[in-house]
Amino acid sequence: MIRILDRLVARTFLKLFVIFLGAAPFLFVIMDLTENLDTYLDRGLTTVEVVMAQVYQMPQFLQLSFPIAGLMATVFTVHSMTTHREIVAAKAGGISFHRLIRPVVVVGVFLTGIALVLSDVVPRSNRRAAEILNLQDPARTWRTDFVYESLDGLTWQVGRLTAPDGRIRNLLLERPAEGGAPGLHLTADMAQYEEGDGWTFMRGFLRQLRADSTEHAYQFERAKLAGITERPEELLERPRLPEEMTYRELSRQAEIIERSGGDALDLLVKREQKLSIPVATLVVILFGAPLATTTRRGGTAYGIGVSLGTVMLYILLLRMSGALAQAGAVPLLPASWSPNALFLAGALLLLVRVRT
Repeated sequence: MIRILDRLVARTFLKLFVIFLGAAPFLFVIMDLTENLDTYLDRGLTTVEVVMAQVYQMPQFLQLSFPIAGLMATVFTVHSMTTHREIVAAKAGGISFHRLIRPVVVVGVFLTGIALVLSDVVPRSNRRAAEILNLQDPARTWRTDFVYESLDGLTWQVGRLTAPDGRIRNLLLERPAEGGAPGLHLTADMAQYEEGDGWTFMRGFLRQLRADSTEHAYQFERAKLAGITERPEELLERPRLPEEMTYRELSRQAEIIERSGGDALDLLVKREQKLSIPVATLVVILFGAPLATTTRRGGTAYGIGVSLGTVMLYILLLRMSGALAQAGAVPLLPASWSPNALFLAGALLLLVRVRT
């Protein structure tokens, strides 16, 4: 009998989860279009391009919808069982509330794993959406104070680049030692690019760092390095947004910025949220289950009210903690995970107090 009950609870929860997951992403589509439609029209984008961009952003919308759909499915599943006295019947048969919702928790763990897998899919699809939406400013001919990483691992830290004359001021180039090849550390007051001749670096220092910890260093007035093929136009490319980078790419970019003395807290917060938001799927399921055991009437309105209130509170806490971390007022990990920790503590308290 218990297996039949488990399958019934899991089937009901999954059916509701799929329904809500299918509906929730369109709320994000509407929000995006409402906020950015004028910008898309100003860029001359066609209807087909806007639609395709929304399609490529769908993995991100789905991932953000997992906690919402998980919470609503839990609340509606448990509240329906409460109002139809199914929980009372299960308790009369010797099945506690904690045992009754075990299938929901097990399915929640599985869904959390899917949400974490989406964390690697979302950045790639967001890059494609950004290309379609033409986020790069075609009129831009210069950049200041930026970091650019080449495909071969060469990091450019640039004070100012002007593409029309191919000139860089205040440059630092770095490449770690790998596969027996020496590492590179070059600083230059200026670099000049000539078509067909490449980059010439002026007035600086060059260090070659070998794997055995030895190094060669010298000062130069003019220097050229083989294998540097980046053109000034390439260095003008729009830097990736945090939403377009994976967890590993965010870590690497933050490390580069910190080595140059910059502030990478914003990237580090976004990196931790790539894990904390998917994990919120399981946390809000645990939080919502005991909330829905009330016998007050309200049906659908009650379920929607509890779900929306919980989601709004979670988003508020997430934004507040992220802002505090970026300001340096709260350590990174506690700030990034505090919404989940608070809701988990509340869930455990409610689960302990619920009548079993």
